[in-house]
Amino acid sequence: MKKLLVILFAIILSAENFAFAEGDLWDNYGDQNVYGQKPVSEKEFEQALESKKGKKKRDKNIPKGESFMQSNETDAIINTSKELPILLIPLNLKQADGTIIPTGHYQVEGIKENGTPYLKLYQAHYVIAKLPATETNDDFGEKTINFVKLIPHGSTHIQIVFGNVDFNAYSVIDIAE
Repeated sequence: MKKLLVILFAIILSAENFAFAEGDLWDNYGDQNVYGQKPVSEKEFEQALESKKGKKKRDKNIPKGESFMQSNETDAIINTSKELPILLIPLNLKQADGTIIPTGHYQVEGIKENGTPYLKLYQAHYVIAKLPATETNDDFGEKTINFVKLIPHGSTHIQIVFGNVDFNAYSVIDIAE
């Protein structure tokens, strides 16, 4: 009798376990459209391959309808020249008109007005000084296109050298006492 009850109990439990398995992935086993995919014939597959062979891949970086006349390197150089280099002036400088340029960090912009080069020193959006400069072909041994640095020029002067895509220049300024 005990064996009959154990067998009956096992059958009931196993029948319930089969009920829990309804609706799983095995219900669709053998069906080709399991996930909404439709079978493709050999002819359709070959047509799809042929349609892709003849097309040229378009560079997505080039805007549609516009001609592309410069390389990526040229674009990088142009964008670099828009950023103003920063110069640290560690001591007070005296301009020719007697005004003092205080110690600090300055963004330097090289400009030409009426053919004469100038170096503008900015702090934030304010022009602190506009220094007359001398244009030169010397790159002062710099490896970058856009640069600015201080070079000692005797015991009472300092030289600010500047370079960008447009021109290289330098300006000699007195050290304030």
